[in-house]
Amino acid sequence: MVEKLVLKIDKPHFVVKLHEDTLEVDLKEGAKKKLEDVVEAHPILRESLGVLFQTIIPLDVALKDIESVEVDDRGRLKIVIPLRRDIIIPLEADESEKLAEKMNELIPLAKLKEAEETKALEEMEERPRPEPKKPF
Repeated sequence: MVEKLVLKIDKPHFVVKLHEDTLEVDLKEGAKKKLEDVVEAHPILRESLGVLFQTIIPLDVALKDIESVEVDDRGRLKIVIPLRRDIIIPLEADESEKLAEKMNELIPLAKLKEAEETKALEEMEERPRPEPKKPF
């Protein structure tokens, strides 16, 4: 399923894409871009080495994982994620404000969706399972 693109900000060295459930920051060129492509192509690498790589290259972030989004005094977007280093995206102040506003609308929806999915899975696990049929 392809996520709907909500907002895109195209800068000279990177592109910021806000989807309904995910924020992507993609580099446009260079060695870091190649490293980013490799990490994002392999989910196991992304999960196990994501904390290390987040200081070198930006990775996609699920909105449900974001604690808060704010614009700092220099106009940059600051994204706070528990147990990870904060992400600072160097945008113009008006771009940061617009992106922060959209993210603050979508983050509660993503968290609600996650909670509903978790509850549904828990309810499915609690349902009685039919007894296997015994051979004659």
